[in-house]
Amino acid sequence: MGLRFLEHLLILTHDPEGTRDWFVTNLGFRNGYHPEFGFPVYWLYIGEQDVIHIGKARHSGHQDTYLKAPNDGDRDFGAAGALGSGRIDHLCLNCDGIEEFIERLGRNGVEFSERKAHNSNLYQLFMREPINGIKVELNFAWEEAARIGRVPAWTDAGENEKGAAAVMSDKPAVPTSSF
Repeated sequence: MGLRFLEHLLILTHDPEGTRDWFVTNLGFRNGYHPEFGFPVYWLYIGEQDVIHIGKARHSGHQDTYLKAPNDGDRDFGAAGALGSGRIDHLCLNCDGIEEFIERLGRNGVEFSERKAHNSNLYQLFMREPINGIKVELNFAWEEAARIGRVPAWTDAGENEKGAAAVMSDKPAVPTSSF
C-alpha cells in the first residue's frame, strides 16, 4: 500500500483565465483536455500529465456541491473569489492498496466519500484534513475498487444507485496517469 505521486492541485480563483494565462506564459504549462464537469475548469499539463486544475471560485451551486468533502456540513470552505483569495481546493495523490487505505481511514475515524471519476478508470476517496481544511483526494485504479466490491456514491451520471459491477463495467474514456 502506498502513495505513488502527486496528481494535481485545484486552484479556485476570481480570475481563472488570468491564472491559466500566467502559468502558461510564465512557467511553460500547456493548457489541455479536461472532462466536462458541468462548470468551467482549465487543466494545465506538464508533458502528458495534468498537474494544475483551475476553476472560478463561487461559480455555481453545482460546483460547490461537487467540490464538497463528506464532513463539510454547513461550513464554507470555498474561496470568496475576491482578489488575492485564490486558494488550493484540494491535493490529489495517486495510490495503490485501496483496502489498506479504507481500513486505516476507518480505524482512525476519518470520514470519506467515494466516487468513480468522470470518464476515467479512477476510483476516488475524498476527505477533509481537519487542521487546515484542505480536501484530500486519493486516486486508485478502478479495478482495485471493483475487486473488493466497493460501490461509489457518485459517478459520471450523478448520484449512484447501481451496484459495483454495473458501475465498474463502464468503459473509461480517459486513461490513468502515465507516470
